[in-house]
Amino acid sequence: MELVFGVVLGLIVLVFLVVVHELGHAFIARRNGVVVEEFGIGFPPRAWSRKLKNGVLFSLNWLPLGGFVKLQGEHDAASNKSDYGAATFWQKTRILLAGVLVNWLVAAILLSVLAVTGLPKVLPNQFSVAGDTNLVQQPVEIVGLTSNYPAAQAGLKAGDKIIRFSGQPVPSSEELINLTKVYKGQTIEVIYSRGGVEQTTKVTLRDDTTGSILGASLGQRELIKATWSAPIVGVVTTGQMTWATLEGLGGVVGNLASGIFLQLSPDAATRNAASTDIKSVSQSVAGPIGILGTIFPQAEQAGLTQFVFLSAIISLTLAVMNVLPIPALDGGRWFTMALFRLMKRPLTKDTEEKIQATGFLILMGLVVLVTIADVTKIF
Repeated sequence: MELVFGVVLGLIVLVFLVVVHELGHAFIARRNGVVVEEFGIGFPPRAWSRKLKNGVLFSLNWLPLGGFVKLQGEHDAASNKSDYGAATFWQKTRILLAGVLVNWLVAAILLSVLAVTGLPKVLPNQFSVAGDTNLVQQPVEIVGLTSNYPAAQAGLKAGDKIIRFSGQPVPSSEELINLTKVYKGQTIEVIYSRGGVEQTTKVTLRDDTTGSILGASLGQRELIKATWSAPIVGVVTTGQMTWATLEGLGGVVGNLASGIFLQLSPDAATRNAASTDIKSVSQSVAGPIGILGTIFPQAEQAGLTQFVFLSAIISLTLAVMNVLPIPALDGGRWFTMALFRLMKRPLTKDTEEKIQATGFLILMGLVVLVTIADVTKIF
């Protein structure tokens, strides 16, 4: 049930973030004299539609995987009045990158709000303003469980925060580990918090001198809290995370390229190393199913802060991905347009459709592969 709820919740967030992205395109297009023919939530087939007073057809569609905006004369070569193609280069640039900017701003706003309530510290050099920042230590949290070990058998779950262990407070992960050694082999009471509600369970610890006594991986989050500097912290942190995301993407692409190249080697050890590189890529990449099926259910268990934080990260990821020069994405469309202008060659409708269609097919192929990997990880 938690998995279903997490998937539905994640789907709502994903659709919302894509819809505001498309709203950015639509708003800037209209501001620059381009006619918006349709604004849709979800993808066809169409379930319901209505013509708005401003002339835009608003539609709700059966596939709830995002949204779209349809502009008049959407090809670069279109030349009729109010066509997208008839706009200037800089007008097209603003229209194409408006969605990216909206997603980036949504991430910055969410992180600014969290800077007031408690922004998770996830970067080693995460920005804060000296004199207006408190670093709050969160309770020790279970981040992973081993099957058939005491923690899992007692009903504890990833995301649970340990409040008291055998009647004693738990200020740190190290202290909890020491307590498990003191009470090994005994049945003790554990008070924990799940979704903000305190609960109690009995845990019979293993009497083990070499392995895990509790069977749980532990973590402890730090939260950054600010007052007047919260907007500054939110914006700068968004910038830091943008750079970290780009670095992460660079690492994934580098590992994949290295793995594919080394697979051609006649040396068995080199091919094994290549397999390790490719495997690391598959483990570090998650698609829609991975996000909705594993990450969102865990965030829902962890509470509102983690849910908002994850929503901000996904919004930022949408911004970063869409600015990349990949055909079929906003950055790819801009790159294609700019390249043909630089070469002083006309970008015909037929050429543009072939480029974007090829990019779209490659993108969909990657989505299918990542989805298969996601399903494998979940089940």
